[in-house]
Amino acid sequence: MREEALQAIQHAPDLPALQAVKTRYVGKNGLITRELGSLGKLPPEERKSRGAEINALRQSIEAALGEREAVLKREALDARLASEAIDVTLPGLPLPAGGLHPTSRVFEDLTGIFERLGYAVVEGPEVEDEHHNFEALNVPWYHPARDLQDTFWLEDGRLLRTHTSPMQIRYMVDHEPPLKIVVRGKVYRYEATDATHEAMFHQLEGLVVGDGISMADLKGTIAEMARGLYGPGAKVRFQPSYYPFVEPGADFAVWWENPRGESKWLELGGCGMVHPSVFKAVDDLREAAGKPRVYEGKTGFAFGLGPERIAMLKYGIPDIRYFYANDPRVLGQFRGELG
Repeated sequence: MREEALQAIQHAPDLPALQAVKTRYVGKNGLITRELGSLGKLPPEERKSRGAEINALRQSIEAALGEREAVLKREALDARLASEAIDVTLPGLPLPAGGLHPTSRVFEDLTGIFERLGYAVVEGPEVEDEHHNFEALNVPWYHPARDLQDTFWLEDGRLLRTHTSPMQIRYMVDHEPPLKIVVRGKVYRYEATDATHEAMFHQLEGLVVGDGISMADLKGTIAEMARGLYGPGAKVRFQPSYYPFVEPGADFAVWWENPRGESKWLELGGCGMVHPSVFKAVDDLREAAGKPRVYEGKTGFAFGLGPERIAMLKYGIPDIRYFYANDPRVLGQFRGELG
């Protein structure tokens, strides 16, 4: 029986087969158990020696079972690891390619144009105080322009900025002229959402300050921006307009050769020569901070535009609400052009 059992254990191909061998020999009703049960039928003088033989046989079989079980478990683990292994040399699964948001694309285009013109790109806080957002920009509390900028007010008296212009004030307080900057970022106005308006949108604003700056410099800058956006054939048109922080002020439009149809003038933003009251407000803030008054008597221009409007026109998006929809399928019809 010993040799038979050891051969069966050695040739068991897997753990279930080994369990069958174990049950056959040392199970509750196995051959060894039955041999032990028959000891009572033997004469007393033979019972002791036969019991010792059967126990020795049981121990050798159980030892062989344990060794074979360890081998089979190791082989099973090795086989599982081999079957579940990742071949890092295989090519990965292709994933859908993402793309930049249309507003981000236009921001990159615009900042790239102005960086080539020597402008610094800066950003400022979206939570502002009333002085930087209005008063320092020549918009006192009684000014009718305040009615055109419905505002999100915070409980502490601050507000979500209604334009990026407060950063002009902050930058001039910290820097002396000459300077050339563009400010980019989000702005907020409490107004109804429709095809061309959102409560949150973006602006890019430029400021140049120095000696002898003129409207000709301003128009040349806007024309260069237009050529960078729409090609060398782009034309610029200025129309007089009113903004409290510039004098004189203008709206600027660009002649757009629309690849989808009718070409037309596109109004992109507002601009003008920085109002002397703005320079005075900056010097007042500088003086309060212990800095010299350096802006009164200087000249400069400022301009602002909305990247969303440019993106809508450039990519043929009919409704600004598509920009900020939660459902990614909303922009699906434009994906072929947006990439």
